[in-house]
Amino acid sequence: MSTRVKRVEFTRDMRDYTILCPDMLPVHFALLEKVFRNFGYNLKVLKNQGRSVVESGLRNVHNDTCYPALLVIGQLIDALESGEYDINRVALMITQTGGGCRASNYIHLLRKALIKSGYGHVPVISLNAGGMEKNSGFRLSIPMLRQSVAIIVYGDLLMLLKNQVKPYEINQGETDALVDKWVDELAQQLEVMRGIHLAELKSNLRDIVTSFDKIQRQDTEKTKVGIVGEIYVKYSSLGNNNLEDFLMSEGCEVMVPGLLGFLMYCMENGVIDYQLYGGSFFKSFILGKVNEYLGKMEELMIDAVKTYSSFIAPSPFVHMKELVKDIIGLGCKMGEGWLLPAEMVELIKNGYGNIVVTQPFGCLPNHIVGKGVVSNIKRKYPEANIVPIDYDPGATRVNQENRIKLMLAVAREKILPELPNEEEEFQLGFQNWVLML
Repeated sequence: MSTRVKRVEFTRDMRDYTILCPDMLPVHFALLEKVFRNFGYNLKVLKNQGRSVVESGLRNVHNDTCYPALLVIGQLIDALESGEYDINRVALMITQTGGGCRASNYIHLLRKALIKSGYGHVPVISLNAGGMEKNSGFRLSIPMLRQSVAIIVYGDLLMLLKNQVKPYEINQGETDALVDKWVDELAQQLEVMRGIHLAELKSNLRDIVTSFDKIQRQDTEKTKVGIVGEIYVKYSSLGNNNLEDFLMSEGCEVMVPGLLGFLMYCMENGVIDYQLYGGSFFKSFILGKVNEYLGKMEELMIDAVKTYSSFIAPSPFVHMKELVKDIIGLGCKMGEGWLLPAEMVELIKNGYGNIVVTQPFGCLPNHIVGKGVVSNIKRKYPEANIVPIDYDPGATRVNQENRIKLMLAVAREKILPELPNEEEEFQLGFQNWVLML
């Protein structure tokens, strides 16, 4: 007997429905809302957090599945249960990669959860570029894709600059206000199809960098920390218990690799597959050309940072591939694959040698390419200070933060003067206590 869940299609007469989408990257997704609305879709990025989201996920998803699946499904169903939306005029949207990661199956888990919770009539839209599922009421057009790629570049730059300015700002709140100002400005440009051509992109990137460079900042030393890991938990404050805010409260400057690198990694894997295993030359050729175009956009962003400021710019994607050749094979591409250790090495080379590896429960690929390569990286970069942190429904926030505090204590030992004996003994005792937790 078949257990296949029947799909409810998002049809043309549903175009005025509210489309709910789980949050991940606040700046990027704020712009994404604008892009979808420009093309007639009423997209709403969810902001609901708290224990109710986790409990909703635990009720509707098997607790052995990926933690990100539990959270995004929990967030969507918690929103339906909130009473804020007309459940007869609402649809849900979730990404579907089609790769080896179980993320490809989140959409099917979501549909089963909707039936279990009494919302089986709610349509779910698959956001994918491979044509895996089609809906008559939703289509990714070329102009829409171009705007979406542009907002990835803008979002990455705003995130990069915010993280390098906010810990040092003299006037509290100035950095966040400037981010909001640029989100509004870029949204207005996108509404009239501006800001997406390379010349317009170059001009905007220059203006964004110079505006952040004008913010008054303190000349003080901060502990520099990088964040890598599974893509959802790395970026989502819901998934990582507000990790960035916690690190900033501990006096750190945070660096988080951008989303454009992950997009280029996905494209490049099709090229690498052809080189390693054969297959379709045409597909490999097209993906390579897409990456060439993305590379031009990446180059504009890097040049803007280097030319108009003293901020640290990300490394080009082609350089990222070279960083891991003696650490992991490029054929390792489940989850974040070879990109994850490449991001760790890039962070180390850019001065962010204190690294938090966010590892969600149930994500075996990322435990392999994250925690599993730490020893290889430390052999080559012995100064690296890397701590893998597990995120799951049963992990307590205090234990996660204590492990990070231990990593920060080790980092500060390298930059602080030698401690008096009594204080040194106290610190060692504290570190041993944390390790026993």
